[in-house]
Amino acid sequence: MEINLTAEQSGIVKRAIVIGATSGIGRGLAEILVKNGYMVGITGRRTERLEEFKSQYPEACFIKTFDIRETDVIAGRLEELITELGGLDLLVISSGTGDFSANLEFKIEKNTIDTNVSGFTCVADYVFSYFEKQHAGHLVAITSVAGIRGGRFAPSYNATKAYQINYLEGLRQRAKHLKTPIYVTDIRPGFVDTAMAKGEGLFWISSVEKAAGQIFRAIISRRAVAYITKRWSIIGFVLRLLPRFIYDKM
Repeated sequence: MEINLTAEQSGIVKRAIVIGATSGIGRGLAEILVKNGYMVGITGRRTERLEEFKSQYPEACFIKTFDIRETDVIAGRLEELITELGGLDLLVISSGTGDFSANLEFKIEKNTIDTNVSGFTCVADYVFSYFEKQHAGHLVAITSVAGIRGGRFAPSYNATKAYQINYLEGLRQRAKHLKTPIYVTDIRPGFVDTAMAKGEGLFWISSVEKAAGQIFRAIISRRAVAYITKRWSIIGFVLRLLPRFIYDKM
């Protein structure tokens, strides 16, 4: 998808890393970034998918294979990727997971926590510290509308997304106090047509292409919080105001 606003026209930086770019939103966004003049580093667990993407954009893409749950290797892999890119101005955390847990299976909950809390925090801390040292940068993370309230179908997913939302807010506050041009953007999708979207009859479901396009515009605008697609801001508003005694019955 081509966006009628290139990196050069926007004045925004041109070296980016997308964590979790083998499929879905991460891959869609990586493609938009490349097509808008960015040098892009992409990561994920499936090497063949990373290599397939690189084969399409060999001059603009660098790859590193790792699982975000492997927190002991993240710093080293990111350092290597940043060196290959020649620096870093934008990092997007698109890696995440969540499954229905009807019987509250700890294996499912732990996998969600390891990915959405431990892995997320490790990446966020590394890149924020990097931006702090260079006095500039932009951290973007894909959270979820689900992070606004708890959820009975996938308790750990909603809870970990709430953690991400609050963690990003803390980093945004930290950036303000540093008084340096470090930006933190919280992207809150509703339903997007990816493997993560589970269930029948999902409403307001967006294509990956449309979602990635709106995310790119939010990045260019340096938004603090952006709902994807935009009308999910209505759901977010209602969820925040809905009394507990009503929500608990849903």
